[in-house]
Amino acid sequence: MADEKKVAVKKSSAEKRHAQSEVRRLRNKAVKSTCRTSAKKFVAAVQKKDQEEAKKALVALQSEYDTAVRKGVIHRNAASRKKSRMYKLYNVTFNASAAEAK
Repeated sequence: MADEKKVAVKKSSAEKRHAQSEVRRLRNKAVKSTCRTSAKKFVAAVQKKDQEEAKKALVALQSEYDTAVRKGVIHRNAASRKKSRMYKLYNVTFNASAAEAK
């Protein structure tokens, strides 16, 4: 009888753990999705050579990555790497076009 009780407890805790992980998975998926969407908007603005729109999208993208790090969805080094690459894209694109305009 005592063994059956332990099994039942283990089972219910496993069920609870599974439910918690499912909630976290969906939350993490949503946060990652917003990060990817922001990145796509930024890249689209850069490809259109719209500097003002790209700057707004870059600020929004940085905010999304910082939020994801705070929530523990992505590692801070990963967010830093991605932000760095986006800033590099912005600077290369618009500093080069500024030099051509002069």
